Amino acid sequence: MKPAPTTYPVHELIRSRWSPRAYAATPVAQDTLNQVFEAASWAFSAMNAQPWQYIYAHKADAEAFQKILATLMPGNQPWAKNAPVLILALANTQFDNGQPNGAALHDLGAANATLFLEATALGLHGHVMGGFDRKKARRDFHLPDHLTPVVVLALGYLGDAEQLEEPFLSREKAARSRKPVAEFAFQNELPVEVLA
Repeated sequence: MKPAPTTYPVHELIRSRWSPRAYAATPVAQDTLNQVFEAASWAFSAMNAQPWQYIYAHKADAEAFQKILATLMPGNQPWAKNAPVLILALANTQFDNGQPNGAALHDLGAANATLFLEATALGLHGHVMGGFDRKKARRDFHLPDHLTPVVVLALGYLGDAEQLEEPFLSREKAARSRKPVAEFAFQNELPVEVLA
């Protein structure tokens, strides 16, 4: 566990959530996975459209798991292959009436955050990957134009960092950090240096 070193007090659940690459072989029970998806469903969304869609595979389902794994870039495959669950997260970029949903990506992000907080409460950890082949995902999963593959999520129980090879081992052990609040939250207007 690597709790976040926050400047201001935040909820322990938020401090405890982090993105490891080392996963234990312990499978994630389907009921547990359903619970984290239920949590995702309660994220806020524009017009309550709930534009998130998830395609997932347990590692035990080798063919389905490999199908998602194969979309990942080579830099993610060496460690992600050990995750008990891989999830392809999609955004439905149009409303039911066919009009574009400009908030779809935002709302999927909110659902993912809610999913991961529930996962953390259950002793799970997850890692979000933007490094995957979106064209391959679209082709292999026969996605229509309005469903945009956005990220792939790895989910599972924390494993031993020593199972990782470099450069992943060093990243796993590195201290966590974030920009200070003063660098991204501004009262009234953005400073000139941010606008430049």
